[in-house]
Amino acid sequence: MKHMEATSMQELGGQSSKADDENLARMGKRPVLKRNFGLLSMLGFSCTILITWEGIVVLFLQAYSNGGPAGAVYGFIFVWLGVASTFVVLSELASMAPTSGGQYHWCSMLAPPSGMKLVSYLTGWLTVIGWQATYATSCYLCGSLIQGLIILTQKDYVPHNWHATLLFWAVALFAVGINCVGGRLLPRFEGFILILHVLGFFAILIPLTYMADHGTAKEVFTQFLNLGGFPTQGLSFFVGLVGCVFAFAGGDAAVHMSEEITNAAVAVPTSMMLSVLINGSLGFGMLIAMLFCLGNIQQSINSPTGYPFMAIFLQATGSVAGTAVMASIVTTMGITTSVGMLASSSRQMWAFARDRGIPGWRIWSQVHGGTAVPVYSVLLTTVIVCLLALINIGSAVAFNDLVAMSISGLYMSYMVVAGLLLYRRCTGGISKTANGESAVVNTAGATLVWGPFHVPGIWGILINAFALIYMTIAVFFSFWPPSWQVTVNTMNFSVVGTFGVILLSLIYYVIRARHIYNGPVMEVF
Repeated sequence: MKHMEATSMQELGGQSSKADDENLARMGKRPVLKRNFGLLSMLGFSCTILITWEGIVVLFLQAYSNGGPAGAVYGFIFVWLGVASTFVVLSELASMAPTSGGQYHWCSMLAPPSGMKLVSYLTGWLTVIGWQATYATSCYLCGSLIQGLIILTQKDYVPHNWHATLLFWAVALFAVGINCVGGRLLPRFEGFILILHVLGFFAILIPLTYMADHGTAKEVFTQFLNLGGFPTQGLSFFVGLVGCVFAFAGGDAAVHMSEEITNAAVAVPTSMMLSVLINGSLGFGMLIAMLFCLGNIQQSINSPTGYPFMAIFLQATGSVAGTAVMASIVTTMGITTSVGMLASSSRQMWAFARDRGIPGWRIWSQVHGGTAVPVYSVLLTTVIVCLLALINIGSAVAFNDLVAMSISGLYMSYMVVAGLLLYRRCTGGISKTANGESAVVNTAGATLVWGPFHVPGIWGILINAFALIYMTIAVFFSFWPPSWQVTVNTMNFSVVGTFGVILLSLIYYVIRARHIYNGPVMEVF
C-alpha cells in the first residue's frame, strides 16, 4: 500500500512538472533547472528570506529613534499593510508568468512595444542592484552579529572592521557550499530552517517577556520620539520606517526560484502571501515584546556589541550565557537566510544573463548538468558581495548604505511593474483565458492572460494603487539620512550607489546591450 501511495505521489509530481514545463514553454522558455521545491519547502524559503521578527530585533532602533515606541508600532502596521498589498501585485504577476526573470520579464510583457526594450532592461538592472545589496547586507549583518557575540562573551577582545569582513566572507562561503551541491539539499534545508524560524521566536519571546521589567502600555502606544532632530514628528516617523521596510526585504525571492518549483503558478503566490502573514504576525509580536522590555534604553544604545538588542537581552536575563544563547538564535537564522538569498540572487542574475542583459552573459547563463545549478552565476554573485565587503574595512557607515540600496533597488523594480499592471488592468489589456492551449502568452509581444491567482475588479485596482503609494513612500525615504543635521557619518550615500549603477548600465546599453538585448529571448517556438 505504501509503495502504491509513493508511486502515485511520484506520478502526480511528474504530471505537475510536465504542466509547469509546458507553461514555461508557452512563455518561450526551455526548462533547464530541476523542480525540486514543493509548496512547503518554498514556504520555508520565503519565510526564512524575510525573517521579519529577527530583522525587527536587529534593526528596531531605526524606528525607535525616529518615531519612538508608538511610531515603531504604527509604522510597522503601515509597512505590513503596504508589503501585503505589494505582495498581492507580485503574486498576480508571478501567477501570470512564473519565470526566474521576474520583474524585467513582467515589464517586457506589460510595457508598450515602443519602450519595452529599455524599460525592461533598466528594471532588470534595478533588480540586480536590489538583490546584490540585500545579499551583501545579510552577510554583513551576520558577520557583525558574530563579532558582537565575541565582544559580549570575551571581554579582552579588541574588535576591528576587517574582522567583520572576514566573518562576512565565511558566511558567504557557507552559502556557496549549500547552493552548489544542488539536488534536494536546498529544499530540505529551507524546510528545516522554517521550523527553527518559528521555534526560535518562542525561545526568545518567552524568556524576554518573563524576566524583563516591563514598561507601560501608555509609553509603548502613545510615546513618539524625534531623536533625529527633524523639523516635524511626521517627517521623523516616515524616516524611521526604513527599519521596518528592510525587515520585509526580499519578498520576491520565491519568484526567482519559479523554474525550480512544481505547480509554480499556484505555489509561488501562495508561499509569498503566507510568508507575509506569518512573518508579519511574528514580527509584530516581537516588536511589541521588545518595546515593553526596553529597560535602560540609553545603556542599550551604547552597547559595545554594536547591537542594542544584546544589551536589552542582558538586562532582562542578567546572564551573559543566556544572552549569548538568545543572540545566537538570531545570528543563526541570519546565517541560514544567506543561503536562500544567494540562491535567489544568483537565479535572477542567471535569468537576466540568459536574456543577454549582463556583460559576459554566455558564461553566467550556463547551467551545470550534474547539479542543475547555475554555478557560474552563484560564484559571480559571491565574488561581487565579497568585494563589497571590502568597503566595510574603510567605513562601516558607507557599507550601511547598502540597506537603503536594497530597498531602493527592489522597490523601484516593483514600482515599474506595478504601474504597468495598473495601466493594463484599467484598460482591459489582460484576458481571462488564452486562445488555444499552445498559444504563446505572457511574454514580450504576446497575449496577456491572468494566472490562477488574481484579484478581480475594483479591489484589484485599489490594492494595486495602494501598493504604488506605499512603495513611493518607501523609496523616497530610503534615501534620507537618519538625522536632520547631516555629517559624513550620517550622510546616506545610497542614492549615489543606486543611480551610479543605473548610469553604468545605461552606458553599457548604449555601447553594447541595445544591439543584443531585446527582452526575453524566445528559446521555444
